[in-house]
Amino acid sequence: MTVTLTEKAEFRLRTFLAGSAKDSKGVTKGIRISVKDGGCNGYEYAMDITSKPQPDDLVIEQGVTLYIDNKSAPLLEGMVIDFVDGVMESGFKFTNPNASNTCSCGKSFSAGNCTPTGVPCNENQ
Repeated sequence: MTVTLTEKAEFRLRTFLAGSAKDSKGVTKGIRISVKDGGCNGYEYAMDITSKPQPDDLVIEQGVTLYIDNKSAPLLEGMVIDFVDGVMESGFKFTNPNASNTCSCGKSFSAGNCTPTGVPCNENQ
């Protein structure tokens, strides 16, 4: 499983988590990344702070602990997450090789014949 954070995205997430890096029991928090039904193209990305990953989450360390929803993993494989800060656009930007169509806001996508249960994407399906 490969999800890559650019240097800017990693810095932004580390800064964001710095004030809440541990919960009341001293457990380190991380970011849970998943895909849910919604948006204008069928799927939308979700990023949530958590210190309690789901039992089947995949864990990736990139300066920040990423918990990848197992059911979403096929839709996220190979994705690059960047952070842009500009006049016209600011926020996290998702570059997903599985997306066959992306909304202009970049937060919503469709993926060929993929289903909400996370069947691997393939342009030839």
